[in-house]
Amino acid sequence: MAAIQEIAETPEAQEIAALVARSRVAQAQIENYTQEQVDRLIRGMVWAVAKEATAEKIAQHTVDETQLGNYDGKYLKIFRKTRATLMDIINDKSVGVIEEDPVRNIIKIVKPLGVIGALSPSTNPEATPVIKAISAVKGRNSIIVAPHPRAKLTNKLICDLMRDALTKMGAPADLVLSIDLPSVEKTNELMRQCDRVLATGGTPMVKAAYSSGTPALGVGVGNAVITVDDTADLDDAAEKIRISKTLDLAASCSSDNAVILLDAIYDAMLEKLVHQGGYVVSPEEKEKLQAVIWVDGHINANVVAQPAEKIAGMAGFGLPEGKRFFIVPETGYGPEYPFSGEKMTVTMALYRAKDLDEAIVLTNAIQAYQGQGHSCGIYSNSDENILKLAMATRTSRVMVNQPQSASNSGNLWNGMRQTFSLGCGSWGGNATNNNITWMDLVNVTWISKPLKQTKVLPSDEDLFGKDVIELIG
Repeated sequence: MAAIQEIAETPEAQEIAALVARSRVAQAQIENYTQEQVDRLIRGMVWAVAKEATAEKIAQHTVDETQLGNYDGKYLKIFRKTRATLMDIINDKSVGVIEEDPVRNIIKIVKPLGVIGALSPSTNPEATPVIKAISAVKGRNSIIVAPHPRAKLTNKLICDLMRDALTKMGAPADLVLSIDLPSVEKTNELMRQCDRVLATGGTPMVKAAYSSGTPALGVGVGNAVITVDDTADLDDAAEKIRISKTLDLAASCSSDNAVILLDAIYDAMLEKLVHQGGYVVSPEEKEKLQAVIWVDGHINANVVAQPAEKIAGMAGFGLPEGKRFFIVPETGYGPEYPFSGEKMTVTMALYRAKDLDEAIVLTNAIQAYQGQGHSCGIYSNSDENILKLAMATRTSRVMVNQPQSASNSGNLWNGMRQTFSLGCGSWGGNATNNNITWMDLVNVTWISKPLKQTKVLPSDEDLFGKDVIELIG
């Protein structure tokens, strides 16, 4: 008891307790809002950050503060991704009765959770607070955002804009709060004191979320593996792989970390990847690149989401003009082959497979090392091949003929839910496979009425099967 009391009286615990108390007061004020009131709030929150001039300011501010990614990638996320996310949820019913099942005589009523504790990473700090905030408010919750220290000013700028919008709409500004001077201790306290943790960040922070004692939704490690088969449109595949590999300088964990080319199209496809700006490193350059990307077994923070020419310079070799990403020929996987893992840079491991069966084996082996359960992709015009890969891989998402990093979190060209929080299921140590949205941030009350006709158990022969009964006796 003394230890608990000591923890409760730390300055960090007291600061977070004050924020949570404010957040609870704000959440109580919208608990009985109508659907129209809730949807008006999230419209205003997105408009406050996504209008063109403001989006431009946020994009530049994010790059200046974090020194990660590039302006174009940040602008797309804050200007377009937030709009797409709003569009994706705006017509969802999130207040009152959301479903009636006349067959089972069930009625479902949705209710808020309370205070959401949200972790925001340094790699996507421009849109993550917005997407998590509107998901929370859509469910009539409040939210407190704990940013990565490298993006704390960007986070405050964005949260303040949403708070101002809420005030103008007559709602409590404290529906959105941020930890302006973040620390590990404060983030841990937030996770301990809130009602639901929504964790997007590095593996240690996600593990901390799951061990906080509070119900948590976390994400697994990304390490997308992409297969190109012999039915694919190679020009289309090469362009989309380049788009995905270079988007925001590979800040996303969904970036194409490994590409597997089947024998039949290997040479032709590699040529097209080179034409798209890929640079095939020599064995000597591969060693130098490895030495600069990993330091003491961990990804070097100084290379994450940096331009290819900067990384090449750090590694001590030149890069021809027009080259935008590295292609690293690889054969193995696991700790002894670090390029098989997540790289968070414009670096792509390249594998060769004799057929789709070998590509599937490679995909599972690579992701068993890092990235299992997250995402993989395939460029193919064979429904049989697509289904075969999806059936045989331990993955929550299979993107077909789409740029991976721009697609698996939802986009205008597919039906995936828009989010930056991608559950990886039991394969990735997560509680869900979902693209996490407001539906994961509510409680549901089930009303059960008696059936009009009571169900009747079938005969044993119908229920168990005659062969089972005879076999077991």
